[in-house]
Amino acid sequence: MGLSKRVSSWSVEEVLEWMQGYHPAKMDTLQKAIIKHAISGRVLLRLKDHHLELLGVEAEEQQQEILQDVLLLKVQEEVNELNDICSECFST
Repeated sequence: MGLSKRVSSWSVEEVLEWMQGYHPAKMDTLQKAIIKHAISGRVLLRLKDHHLELLGVEAEEQQQEILQDVLLLKVQEEVNELNDICSECFST
């Protein structure tokens, strides 16, 4: 999945697609939880380790792997927002 669309606007299905691409070994645990709790992109960006534990990811190492990838998504989201701000400044 490309990151051309803002993560904060991802649907539950897009979160599932991202998780499948980055953490396929955890999909058995996460798929039902993501659907049940309607984890959209906006929610994904706010996940913390205790949320992952509630979703069934109990191993701290696995939680940290997911959180590192979510952090990269947050950074990309910030870069996109800054690019939007800059392009607005230059277009006026």
